[in-house]
Order: sequence, then C-alpha cells, then structure tokens
Amino acid sequence: MTFAHHFKGYPAEAIQFLRDLSANNNKDWFEANKATFIESVQKPALALVVALGEGLQAKFPAIQFDTRINGGGSLMRMYRDTRFSTDKSPYKTNVAMMFNAGTGKKMESPGFGLQLTPDNFEIVTGIFTFPRPMLEVFRQAVLDEKRGEALDFAVKAVKNSGDYTIEGAHYKRVPSGHDATHPRAEWLKYTGLWAQPPAIALDVAQTPELVNVCLEHFQNMSPLWVWLSHLE
Repeated sequence: MTFAHHFKGYPAEAIQFLRDLSANNNKDWFEANKATFIESVQKPALALVVALGEGLQAKFPAIQFDTRINGGGSLMRMYRDTRFSTDKSPYKTNVAMMFNAGTGKKMESPGFGLQLTPDNFEIVTGIFTFPRPMLEVFRQAVLDEKRGEALDFAVKAVKNSGDYTIEGAHYKRVPSGHDATHPRAEWLKYTGLWAQPPAIALDVAQTPELVNVCLEHFQNMSPLWVWLSHLE
C-alpha cells in the first residue's frame, strides 16, 4: 500500500527558499517572502505529515500525527529559540517533523523524525537526548541482562536491515559510579540513542516516492524505537 497520495514532493521552490533563507536570515526578508514559504514549504510539509502519519499508524498504531503549525503538532516551528544562543538568527533553515506515541514532549520521547535541509533530506529514529529520569532508566536497562540483550538484538536487527548508523554517544569514558568492565558498558556513554541511514538526495525529496522511502527506512529502524518505547 502507498500513502504518497497526500504528498506530491517538495517543489524546487521549497529548496530554494531554504537556501535563500540561509543567506537572508532576518525578519524583513522572511516576511517579504512568507507567501512563498506557506505555499512551497509549509503546505507540502503538512501533506507529508499526513502521508507519513497514516503510513506509520498502519504499522505502529500507537504513533500519532498532528497538522497544527503552532509547534504543538508533528511539524516543528521555523522559529529558533535564541535565548541561550550566541547565534541570534531568528529562523531555522530546515523543515523538520517528528512522530511519536504522544507521551511527553516530541523531543523527549522516542519517535520517527525527518528534515529537509538546503542540501539533502535526513531521517532518524530514536531520541536525541534522554530527559534525566529517562537517562537513568536507560542505564538500568542497559545493565539488566534481559533488557540489555534485547537492546543488542534491536541494534543488530537495524544494522542487518541496511546501511544504518547508531548515534548518541556523548562521553569518552563510562560515567563514574558505573562498571566500566560490564559487557555493555559502551552504551553507558550514550545520552541519547538514534539510528539513521545516509542522507537522501534532494531529487528524491521532490517526488511522491519520498513517502515510501521514509516508511521503508522507518520500518527497518523500528526495532530500536520499539525497545526505547518500553523503557519505564
């Protein structure tokens, strides 16, 4: 079954908009070109939210999707949070979305994510940064014989499905207070955990086939999402 009927591909104007925004990241330019943003970037992105949301729900019924554009939906806001950054550029130069089971904040629970950038299209599955309570639960799961072996199995299943990398390592050494000789001690260096394939070319992102490409990757990476979703 194909779910691409909602999504016709990102138009070339969407990619050019992101490239121009990178060179003109200010409110005056954005407001002057907002009509192009809405028509060429936002509308196709929302169509992709629906297509992928339906496709993911068919495989993983717990996954939710939401077409709100205020940051509360699957689509990420274009506005950057500059409060604690030296970079005061007001806008993101990527179009990102995240799908998860609806428990907790989008970026604080495991999910399926993707983004269009001026250079390529990227897909991920997992969680970028564990909230502190979840980090502790993750470490306990890693050290647990049954759940730790299940993690190794999930990662192996993802890697056996294709050219996927597993990311999220943060520390060079095992954090203090943990057994550095444990057979799964390397996982204790991780503060997030996600899988990703090589970036997808922009010419694919400009076609309806992008939907099926994403869903195939999500299916291949889903063992990691399933394992993360069972953390308690």
